[in-house]
Amino acid sequence: MSSGYSIGQNPPSLEASNPVDIYRAHISELLACVADKPAKDIYDKLSWTQTFDKGDLGLAVPSLRIPPKETGAKASEWGDKFPSSDLVEKPVVAGTFLQFFFKPQPLLNLIVPSILKKKTLYGTNPTLGLRDQSDPSKGKKRMVIDFSSPNIAKPFHAGHLRSTIIGGFLANLYEAAGWDVVRLNYLGDWGRQFGLLANAFEMLGSEEKLEKDPIGHLFDIYVEINNISRPEEEEIKQIKEELIQASASGKDPTDLEKQIQILESKSVNEKARQYFKRMEDGDEAALATWRRFRDLSIERYKKTYSRLNIRYDVYGGESTVEKERMDRAVKQLEESGLSEESQGATVVDLTKDPKTKKLGKALVRKRDGSSLYLTRDIGEAYKRVEVYQPDKLIYVVASQQELHLAQLFKILELMGHPDIAAKCQHVSFGMVHGMSTRKGTVKFLDDILRDVGEKMHEVMQKNQTKYEQVENPEQTADTLGITAVMVQDMTGKRINGYDFSLERMTSFEGDTGPYLQYAHARLCSITRRAGLTAEDLESADLSLLQEPHAINLVRALSSWPDVVQNTLKTQEPVTVLSYLFKMTHMLSSSYDVLKVVGSEEEVKKARMALYEAARQVLNNGMKLLGLSPVERM
Repeated sequence: MSSGYSIGQNPPSLEASNPVDIYRAHISELLACVADKPAKDIYDKLSWTQTFDKGDLGLAVPSLRIPPKETGAKASEWGDKFPSSDLVEKPVVAGTFLQFFFKPQPLLNLIVPSILKKKTLYGTNPTLGLRDQSDPSKGKKRMVIDFSSPNIAKPFHAGHLRSTIIGGFLANLYEAAGWDVVRLNYLGDWGRQFGLLANAFEMLGSEEKLEKDPIGHLFDIYVEINNISRPEEEEIKQIKEELIQASASGKDPTDLEKQIQILESKSVNEKARQYFKRMEDGDEAALATWRRFRDLSIERYKKTYSRLNIRYDVYGGESTVEKERMDRAVKQLEESGLSEESQGATVVDLTKDPKTKKLGKALVRKRDGSSLYLTRDIGEAYKRVEVYQPDKLIYVVASQQELHLAQLFKILELMGHPDIAAKCQHVSFGMVHGMSTRKGTVKFLDDILRDVGEKMHEVMQKNQTKYEQVENPEQTADTLGITAVMVQDMTGKRINGYDFSLERMTSFEGDTGPYLQYAHARLCSITRRAGLTAEDLESADLSLLQEPHAINLVRALSSWPDVVQNTLKTQEPVTVLSYLFKMTHMLSSSYDVLKVVGSEEEVKKARMALYEAARQVLNNGMKLLGLSPVERM
């Protein structure tokens, strides 16, 4: 099924990463002769239109640096003089814009075979990730993406969920563009809370429960030990207030000071501090317990992540940042004069420079000499550059951490590493509100996914006939539930928060995850009923597709590679999602017009080739988002 159409000296190629680039090159060459402008300048300015009534590609004449008074006249002149073409209609002049409409038949002959041949590779462009596109031997660009990063023994909350979904998507996206992607999970796995946790397990733990549900059990005993600690801390606080009053009134504070000393020495928090000190000093017994908690938690996380189609190359964490790196960072800050003493602590005062005044004062070391997140993050950034030699470092973290990361990037720059700072990017997002289980307060992601899966199972059972045809209904319900959660998360722009709604996300009405899965399952159903082979589709006569529904659908399919490329700029899952919903709405309105079953054999083949191309693009898009397309539901 070759197209048979030439463009200058270069025939259309099914191998092209983006078949529409052939049209861009063609239009640029023809218009360059008319406009007396370099073809490359025109090529770069040709853009997709918002709606098909405005053409397939558009050119804003003013973008070619035409004097404002001449733009309208030039648009008309270029439109009139544009030569006839096998691939595009004569451009429509709309004010200072030229609208280019692709001729249907050449487009069908190029796009449909291209999708059927490339399959999962349609839309990807591995050359974008090359260090040098003219010399592939120089290798791929590398990106380290830090996402999810839950705290061990604490709930895997909504913020972690958003980071996981967005980070997983961005990792897929950059891989589709040919980058070498290192997926890194920087766990909250160090600190005094592990001393608290170890003591809690000694007092309250169960080996059986730990093996069965490590994250849940560690969280439960963590809550319990905090409940034990709270009255102790309140008593100490009260006596400290009495001490202040006694000192103010000139009374002897000795007894009160002794009481505080005794209470603090016996307190849960002091024992936790002592345990963590053992960990920091390398006590093997203490570290063995910590290591066990960490390893069991990671194994459980892996199971949850696999349900979301998420994988990691590295499970790092605060514990993996060597003390020497942090000490070196603090020393370098001191020697360079960037840091200063403030009430016994070490700070970097960014308010001194008017350009960084809004970043405030960054605390890098506490009064007692212990490290902080910022110190660890500086050490970790050095480590990532040293180990992975990346071209890009992405941190997928909630918008609440914007100041922290802005301080980190600026301090790296001031420390003499503008090259590292330039590679760093904070991909931020807003918060989810009202995310909870049916039983009330949120605990873990698994609870949420279970609830949504159960809800989808109830919805599926309402159509008993279809339900009985599904091979593994519980598994399908789980997949639909996960899709519902992920699509609701990706529906708006990242920075916008949203209200978590079980009812809305599990609906088949509107632009939801279940609707997207239904669209894919319906195309799979049409394929099964048609009973055609891959060879049948390859030999289809696409000239039989004359209907506007068919033409508009192939126009939409042709834009998929551009959508993927544009998403690299926006870094927004909604860019892909909006395209998929738009395309599935077009599909939905086509079924009554472009019937497959019952049609004449050659027409059936042509329509099925188009539907298979649409299914492939939908499948590719869903997998890029991290979804698992279902074939029956």
